[in-house]
Amino acid sequence: MKSSETIKVVPARYPLRTVGAVVALFVLAVVIQSVAFNPRWEWAVFARWFFDPVILEGLGQTLLLTLIGTVLSVLFGGVLALARLSSSWLLNSLAWSYIWLFRSLPLIVVLIILYNFSYLYDTLSLGIPFTSINWGQYETINVLGQFSTAVVGLTLVQSAYTAEIIRGGFLGVDHGQYEAAAALGLPAWRRTVRIILPQALRTILPAGFNEIISLAKGTAMVYVLAMPELFYTIQMIYNRTQEVIPLLMVGAVWYLAITSVLSLIQHLVERWLARSERRSAINPARTSRTVSATPVAQSPEPAHAHLS
Repeated sequence: MKSSETIKVVPARYPLRTVGAVVALFVLAVVIQSVAFNPRWEWAVFARWFFDPVILEGLGQTLLLTLIGTVLSVLFGGVLALARLSSSWLLNSLAWSYIWLFRSLPLIVVLIILYNFSYLYDTLSLGIPFTSINWGQYETINVLGQFSTAVVGLTLVQSAYTAEIIRGGFLGVDHGQYEAAAALGLPAWRRTVRIILPQALRTILPAGFNEIISLAKGTAMVYVLAMPELFYTIQMIYNRTQEVIPLLMVGAVWYLAITSVLSLIQHLVERWLARSERRSAINPARTSRTVSATPVAQSPEPAHAHLS
């Protein structure tokens, strides 16, 4: 009899992957050395201004603009998305025109036009067009200040992008889900909120958080309104002190912190939404094990009666 041969398993080797890792670590070490030990970065100035109350106040304005712009753009963008999906040609055309317009205009142009809105129109009135009926009249110079102009401009532009993201999420849901929801006799709003929207959220969330991060960085554009948000505050300081690079690094690190927190929130929300998939993947396995472990009841032998 021949003795059985021992099979030796040798793991696959990837020398190019190792070389690439070494090169990447070398480049990273060079970058860290050039940034950390170069005195012209002026890290002492960076540390002095990073938690300065003026910087923190500008950071608060940036966060507030991001929060309000996100909430309003989601609400208005949701309405625009539903209008784009509507069977009404008028609503569809109006929503498409709005999205086309504000996706075409740069944010800085929209902000400058809104800031000079009082030059174009002295007053804003609420009434019936082409009649003398008027329910209210307000001077534009009192309505659109720096903060309100920034909020309106950010919302107008951001809602156009948000509308297309939401519309894409709804279109990504299988049409059979709409038919099944309609077959249950649910009203339209309940079908949308309870059945279609939870499935569309998985498609909407990654692109939606990407737009929120873009909005947080886009708030730097409101510097044209001379509004003291983070970037404008940093500009004012380095124009006075001439310490440009360290103060720009202060802003860069704060923007990195904002985007990192938003990315973490996105990760947690996506994990929370994926819990139903994990449960549906676990439950069939448990069900199959339960069925296989349950003994099959044997049918009793039939009793034979002897008839005399």
